[in-house]
Amino acid sequence: MNEYLTSESKIAIVTGGASGLGYAIVEKFVQNNIRTIIIGRDEEKLKKAKNAFGELCSCISFDLNKLEQIPNLVNDIVKEYGKIDILVNNAGINMKKPFTEVTDDEFQRIILTNVNAVFSLSREVVNVMLPQQQGSIINISSMASQYGLPKVIAYTASKSAIEGMTRAMAVDLSPEGIRVNCVAPGFIATDMSAKALNNDPERKNKVLSRTPMGKLGVPADVAEAVYFYATDAAKYVTGTVLPVDGGNSIGF
Repeated sequence: MNEYLTSESKIAIVTGGASGLGYAIVEKFVQNNIRTIIIGRDEEKLKKAKNAFGELCSCISFDLNKLEQIPNLVNDIVKEYGKIDILVNNAGINMKKPFTEVTDDEFQRIILTNVNAVFSLSREVVNVMLPQQQGSIINISSMASQYGLPKVIAYTASKSAIEGMTRAMAVDLSPEGIRVNCVAPGFIATDMSAKALNNDPERKNKVLSRTPMGKLGVPADVAEAVYFYATDAAKYVTGTVLPVDGGNSIGF
């Protein structure tokens, strides 16, 4: 491994790391000797992931919507591991529904999980990183923030907020040695997306026809981008949004 990519004894938190893109990110981290703590709600999925990843991985079952409990969560992690070097805000929820049918409660629920929880967890982790004078925060956005997608108004609002927050956080925190960046995945072949696209051939054809590379990405593609941001390879990179989308966001 290149000297500047060494990540010995780094401590990372990955939210929603027990499945999909998060799982691939954790896999990449653990393979590169980064001790990774997965935070998620599904205990069964967490245990499976822990068993798959081995001793460099630990899991905490926690509902990030309980904002008032996040400070204690972070305190407990620091007590056990001594520090936090990397935070990946990957957990998020989506809802597909016509604009006029989305209720206030539904909209609020997606903003709570995708924006408020990201803010609260980031704030608490930053308070740990500040005395260290170093750290890397990677937020996960989406194609929904790059252009308009039908029937995902709340999700789109939340991911647009994440990209704005990434830039604002980077300006506040980079002078303190904490870099903040964002990965915007395009259409990635996961169980969830496969189910959605395979049941909707018209949407699948549209996705592929406007993706210059002509194919879906794989979760490892996103994991590679996140890993780059997490390491010293990106030591002079902050406040950026990197689409990992086969050209979809610029496709015609």
